[in-house]
Amino acid sequence: MKTQFYILLSLKTPRGFVDYGQYFFGDDRGTAYELFGQLKGHQNLKDSCLLHIDLMETVDELPVKVKTICCTLEELAYNCKLIAREVFRLKNLEEME
Repeated sequence: MKTQFYILLSLKTPRGFVDYGQYFFGDDRGTAYELFGQLKGHQNLKDSCLLHIDLMETVDELPVKVKTICCTLEELAYNCKLIAREVFRLKNLEEME
């Protein structure tokens, strides 16, 4: 089984966190960790934090949360742009191989 990496976006509701988006990176651990390290946000998770970004890994087809940051709406906008640019770059590099 291949290990797959993805970023999961979630937001806080009165009933808890709800997932609303995912960005898939494939099986490159180094790329996934490097990109996640570039994201803006805070590792200190507080109850007042409404937006979470999780680095996820599938192990034996089961999702495992590796790291989580919380961010503001402005940081989320920056992060989504950064993630989209990196996914675009990675997918185009795959096409060239």
